[in-house]
Amino acid sequence: MAQSEAATGALDNYMQRLAAFEPVDLPVISVYLNAQADQHGRQDFDRFLRKTLGELAKTYAPHTPERESFDRDVERITKYVADEVRPETNGVALFACAGADEFFEAIQLEAPIEDHRVYVYNQPHLYPLARLMDQYPRYAVLVCDTNRARLFVFGRGKTLNTEEIQNVKTNRSQAGGWSQMRYQRHLENYHLHHAKEVVETLARVVAQDKIEHVILAGDEQIIPILREQLPKQLGEKIVDVLSLDINAPEHEVLAASMESMTEHDEQTDAEKVERLINEYRAGGLACVGAQDTLEALSMGQVDELFLSASMRQIEGDRDDVAILSDNEVVDPLVSAADPAANNIESDSVIVADELVTRAQQTSARVTFVEDASLLEEFGGVGAILRFRIDRTPDPNTAPQPANG
Repeated sequence: MAQSEAATGALDNYMQRLAAFEPVDLPVISVYLNAQADQHGRQDFDRFLRKTLGELAKTYAPHTPERESFDRDVERITKYVADEVRPETNGVALFACAGADEFFEAIQLEAPIEDHRVYVYNQPHLYPLARLMDQYPRYAVLVCDTNRARLFVFGRGKTLNTEEIQNVKTNRSQAGGWSQMRYQRHLENYHLHHAKEVVETLARVVAQDKIEHVILAGDEQIIPILREQLPKQLGEKIVDVLSLDINAPEHEVLAASMESMTEHDEQTDAEKVERLINEYRAGGLACVGAQDTLEALSMGQVDELFLSASMRQIEGDRDDVAILSDNEVVDPLVSAADPAANNIESDSVIVADELVTRAQQTSARVTFVEDASLLEEFGGVGAILRFRIDRTPDPNTAPQPANG
């Protein structure tokens, strides 16, 4: 099923379908393309794609089921990128395996993908797409003054939704004495009514779009009033307050808020990893390392999975994946425009792929930690758990009480 992100409106659902794909004995091609326009205004990925897919095809013997499936996938992928990629698209992700019931998924993104990469494995390779989702979360920005409010929902580097509230503009009175005092009370009541209406709208949008982060922006007169009206649960979602004019262009609001979200993520990553380490050292609801985390994912214990944002930092053994899988673990083929990406250990790719896929299958949140040093001593992997499993000792092997 080929589609655009705008058409689906839910990248989460797309990821769930990909994670549900059962591993096969045929090549599954995962393609990630940076579709940003070059200095000439063109999307320049055709040459990389033709060269890479041509070289990878030669790794399969002619007239075999694997080669026939691969060749049909190449034809379909080539046709798709030639005919259907839109000029405004900045990133493309495609997944194909013709031999598995003509499996084909494609999505176009306004968020950029860093560079061109092709993976060939026995299931879709989801690590880069999961990282993209973590880099560009859905969040709300409320820009407000005393009579007007603009509410934006951003995600994947673009505007997903906008709403506006406009009330009658008030003018300051120059009257003195009791007239001035009465007017000031009237003005304060008017601002309070405006703030309540804005907060009600914000609460509705946050609930219906399942937003976890909110940024406030506006003049210094309305922000304190807004804060007083925020219910506790909504107030806890505020990550920053920016100084933006009510008429600031949309692209400026997006740019400023993305910078704020990046700073917030860096800070919260460090706080979350500290909590993870403290829980683990205290014997709490946490585990670290690929082996224990894979086992916890297989039992649905993981609430939040932490991974190094650099796949190179993921340390693990393919045998850990093989133990938990009914399918043979095969070597992935990796080809990227960045030569350094081609030198990542196969075990790192296999383990990273399995961690992300199992997290998607069990609805575990995936957080990528940009600072590699935070998870370095744990092989780039850790998890906060939903629950522990107390294993009942086998009565045939448990120590017996002493006689007498």
